[in-house]
Order: sequence, then structure tokens, then C-alpha cells
Amino acid sequence: MPTIVTSVLDRAKRVVGGFSVAQRTIAVIGSALLVMGAIALGSWLTKPQMSPLFTGLSAPDASAVVEQLKSAGVSYELTEGGATILVPDAQVYPQRLAAAAAGLPSDTTGGYTLLDKMGVTASEFQQSVTYKRAIEGELARTIGAMSGVTAASVQLAIPEESVFVAEARHPTASVFVKTQGGATLTGDQVAAIVHLTSASIPGMAPEDVAVTDQSGKVLAAVGTGLTGSSGSQAEEYEARVSSSVSAMLEKIVGPGNATVSVAADVATSTSERMDETYTAPEGGLTTSEQTRTEKSTGGQAQGSGVLGPDNIAVPGAGAGGTVETSEATRSNAVNKSTEKTTTPAGRLTRQTISIALDRAAVTGVTAEQVQALVSDAAGVDATRGDAVTVEFVEFSQSGADAAAAALQAAEADQAARSQSEILRSAIIGGSILLAALILVVALLIRRRLRRRTLYTDEGPIEYFATMTETEEQKLKTLKGLAEPIALPASPPTKVLPTLLDIEEEPETPQVLVERRRRDVEQLARTDPSTAAQALARMMDEALA
Repeated sequence: MPTIVTSVLDRAKRVVGGFSVAQRTIAVIGSALLVMGAIALGSWLTKPQMSPLFTGLSAPDASAVVEQLKSAGVSYELTEGGATILVPDAQVYPQRLAAAAAGLPSDTTGGYTLLDKMGVTASEFQQSVTYKRAIEGELARTIGAMSGVTAASVQLAIPEESVFVAEARHPTASVFVKTQGGATLTGDQVAAIVHLTSASIPGMAPEDVAVTDQSGKVLAAVGTGLTGSSGSQAEEYEARVSSSVSAMLEKIVGPGNATVSVAADVATSTSERMDETYTAPEGGLTTSEQTRTEKSTGGQAQGSGVLGPDNIAVPGAGAGGTVETSEATRSNAVNKSTEKTTTPAGRLTRQTISIALDRAAVTGVTAEQVQALVSDAAGVDATRGDAVTVEFVEFSQSGADAAAAALQAAEADQAARSQSEILRSAIIGGSILLAALILVVALLIRRRLRRRTLYTDEGPIEYFATMTETEEQKLKTLKGLAEPIALPASPPTKVLPTLLDIEEEPETPQVLVERRRRDVEQLARTDPSTAAQALARMMDEALA
């Protein structure tokens, strides 16, 4: 192996060998976590991207599709309670084609394909029911394709046509939708569902469609339209008018000096009204006129006359007369106007607005002025029965004081919580920093107090001391782990006493070791060459 790699491995071994039991445990746990994180990251990166193969499947269809995927050896995932099957992106279209070839999924609404299965012997009732089921299936399939809708069901109530019914009834429809993740459909989506359903059935109005989601919330009700029940419509109108009137009064009398209450009555059903008006046309009244005149003249009649009373002839009664007859026919035109008015549910029938002003704070305005302003701003119609009431009263300050006290207490509590969070964060950060500092200091102390071995004639002696690279090389030379250091020749000097010449003092072994260590260090600093020769001589004596 290369020298660099060997030196790095040796150094790593020495570092690991100097760890304590706790440090080794932490290192093992950290290494295990690092390996597990690398494995999890690698598995996540190598995992294929999954896409829906089918959604909204029934249990039998989901089981059949899963069996097909298993036989094809394709990995899959089940979501939404098994109704949705996910496969890798590369397998979406091939597996859809394979499922279609196998006739999966088989549980479908059918749509107009139901009409293909009817025979020539089907009765009129069967044809009617099958046609209604076909329309319901097509509508459910179309609504289910909308964004955010996972499943849809449509039920139609189409009355039978009959010539014996004086007034035809409107068909109605009920739509049930299941949204993705339990989300609520927007107003535009509900309007799209309502208009799509009403436009598919002849004679059906948008007010005849009811829409409900999986949580039981009514999104559109029959007779009330898209905005829900009359109660919700009234609440929305009251909130809108109250907000606009309050904003206007705040600029006039100041914030907190006026309270506004609005009560609105909203029609709960639709109504139709037919008006026919006949009026005279402009100009002459005669549109067509026909006049016929007949005139005849009679001659002298002999022995003729007119029978008088008692059948006695009156002489000269029918002789020499002129007869004239006139006949006139006139046709006068009359304007006819027919007006049909349909009023949907949710129409405002009456509203009342009550305003209370603080007598102590409001000055410079009168009740009549405020009433006139509010009437114009809210669209008050006196003929409809609307009313606006304005009164100056004394506002109670106990609620305001209690609210101010509660607000102050809440602010104080929030400030205390913020200080507590800051103190807690500071304690945690300080603890982490202190622990890291203690760990660094412990490592430094351990590095400086590593256990060393000094080989003497009496045997190896272990002690704690710092060591430079030169001293480490010298100790390796003493143990035979490295080549002796080539020392330049030097003139003979005075003989230095060896370690064995040092008289033992009645001191503890640790003190003796430390003293000898200091002597050796002093000798190495003052005369390195002589110290090296002495150490080499000691090594030769130990090996002999």
C-alpha cells in the first residue's frame, strides 16, 4: 500500500485507540446513522416515480388490476383505500392498454353504451329507464373528469309526459360529488356542475339541480340556486350591508361610536307571474272597414196594396216607393302585451337597519342625517317595507374596559411567553455550546495526557506527558519500531550519568517518573546529540 495511505490508516488507528468508551459509543452511533441516511437517500433516489394507473376503482376491479400487475411483474402502490393504483411512469400506458385488452376495469357507469344492449323486444318502460341511466352515466363520467373530483353520481327525476296533465312539472337532478382529499369545491366548479346538468335535460332549470359533497354539505339546493339556502343568503346580505354601513359611519362619527344591526328577509321559493295588458293603438282606431249600400226603386202597382188591420187593404201603400239599405263592418285593433316574470329564491323581500350612536362621543350630526345617508347607502325601499332606525344612546364602557384589560393581559402573557421561549432557547443553546466546549477541552486534555512508555533497565515505565515528533521518533527507536536516527559525529564529551545512576528518592512512583521525565527533557533540549547517543546505547544494552 502507498505510504500516504498507510500513514493515514495508522493515524486513524491511533486516534480511535485514544477514544474512551463513551466516545467510541457516540462514534459507532454516528457512523450507523450516517450509513442508514446514505442507504435511505440512495433508495429514495433510485426509487422510480409513480403515477396513477386507475383512480376510483371498486374493490373487484382493483383486485383484478393488482393480479394483472403481479403477473406482469410490475411494481405498484395502493392509495386512497385501494381505490387508486400507482405504477412507475414508464409502465402507465402499457399497463392501461393491457388492462383494456383484459376488459378492466369492468365496473363502469356504461353511459350511452347501455342503449347498445337493448333488444327489439324491450318495452317502453325499459327503454325509458335505460335512457335515463345512460344520461346519468354520461353526466357522472363528465363531472368525475373535473379537476378535484374523484367520483360523481347523478340521479335524475324526469316526469312522464302526458296530454292529460294541465301543468307540466320540471325535471330535477341530484348530484353527489367526492372531492380529492376532502377539499371543498369552488363556486365556479359548483356552477359548472349545475349548468352542465341542467343543460343536458330538456326543461330543467339551474334552480332544479341539487349538489352535495361527501361531507354532506349542500353546495346547491333545488329552488335556491348556487348560493345555498335562504338562511345563508340572508346572512351574507346582512354581513355585506352591515360592513358597508359601519365603514361609512366610522368615518363620520369615529371608530367605536356606532353599532349597526341588519335584518333581512329573503324569499325561500321561486315565483312566476304572468301579466297581459290590452291597450288602444296609436292614431285611428279603425284597422279595416267595409260598407255596403243597397238602393231600389218600385213602379205603379194596380190593385195592390198593403193589408191593413183586419186584413183590409190600404190603397196606394206599396205603389211608386224607393228602398235604400246600408251595412257597415269595422274591425278595431287592440294592443296586447304579455309579460312573464320569474322571481328566483333568494330575493330580498324586506330589510330593517338599526343604528345606535354614542351620545357622549357623537356630535355635529343628527339622526335624520344619518338615516338619510344609511337609506341611500343600503338601498332602502320604503314601498317594500324597509325601515331605518337611528338612536342616540349611552354606550356602556364596562365591556370596553374589560376588553382592554383582557387585551392587556393577553399582551402581557404573550410577552412572558416570548421571554420564556427566548430564555429556553438561550439555555438550550448555552447547554449545547457548553457541552461542545467541554468535549473539546476533554479531547485536548486527553491528547496532552496520553499515556507514554519509557523503557529503562528496570523495565517499561508508563507516564503522562506531551511529546514532540522528535521524542516520538526516539521512543520508536527505543522500541525497535523505526530506524535509529542518523546522528552526526561529534567530539567526545563528558560522560553523562544514565538513568540508572539517578539515586532513587523515597518518593511516590509518579513523582519519580515525572522528575525523570523532566531530566530527560532537559537533557534533550540542552544537548540533543548526546541524549540521542545515550538513548541508542541504552537500546543496544536492552537488545543484548
